Amino acid sequence: MSDPSKRFSLQNFRPEGYEYPAGLTRISVTASLGGDVTTEGTNVVHTFTTSGLFEPTFTGSVEYLVVAGGGAGGVGSPGNFAAGGGGAGGYRISTGYPVISGSPITVTVGAGGASQPGPAFALRGSNGNNSVFGTITSTGGGGGGGGVFLLGYSGGSGGGGCTPTPAETQPGIPGQGNSGGIGVPQGNGAGGGGGAGSIGLGGGADVGGNDGSGLASTITGVSVLRAGGGGGSGTTTRGFGGPGGGGNGGIGPSTTGSPGTVNTGGGGGGGHSGGASGAGGSGIVVLRYPSSADLGTYVIN
Repeated sequence: MSDPSKRFSLQNFRPEGYEYPAGLTRISVTASLGGDVTTEGTNVVHTFTTSGLFEPTFTGSVEYLVVAGGGAGGVGSPGNFAAGGGGAGGYRISTGYPVISGSPITVTVGAGGASQPGPAFALRGSNGNNSVFGTITSTGGGGGGGGVFLLGYSGGSGGGGCTPTPAETQPGIPGQGNSGGIGVPQGNGAGGGGGAGSIGLGGGADVGGNDGSGLASTITGVSVLRAGGGGGSGTTTRGFGGPGGGGNGGIGPSTTGSPGTVNTGGGGGGGHSGGASGAGGSGIVVLRYPSSADLGTYVIN
């Protein structure tokens, strides 16, 4: 067996001179399908940045990260009025989700809330859209409050408020995110949107509140922060988007908020005094399982 092509290997596992029975020519190993498939150490990782199907070729369980789309920031009325930042998309991560070979699972990646244009009146930000993996649903982030009286929306994380009338925060969903911050009575400093890791901060006089921070995960093999809320706008100081893809709020009359980062679920920043709001960032779904689990189905032909 001096010929290297005839030695044993993963590709050549027959002894020299061996002949298959009639009709058998090769053996191949199937692999699970769906999303962008990579390897990370001894694991296989499927990353979905758009909706699709996960098609497992093994029976077992997977680890998952499901992040929804972030909420958009609100729009403040002309006349030195601020608007709240959007809340981050809901963030869910766990292990042990059961899968069955040959049974596809639908994956939905939620879009971020759409940017609101700068009108002659106040607007709440749009909520983000849900992300779904099988029976696991993460809720879209709440849109930020706008103008003088419009509170933010609740969501995976709550949107930031503007003038507190009444004074209340918009809650996030326990286990997915946190509440947004409130604004000040003068209406010129709005609250930041909540994040997966912490609440959004309230605004101050002329100062926008910073957003809540996101959470870090190493499911892809490197640590990545996701699901930060959007910053509230302010007359002299903007609220900054927190770690995890949140957009900054506007600063001063007719300034726009920054969008949340795509595929992080970050909330968009609030616009100021008629400035457009920042859109929420789209979500993401990531699955991981041991590479050995993907070697259980063989096809001989």
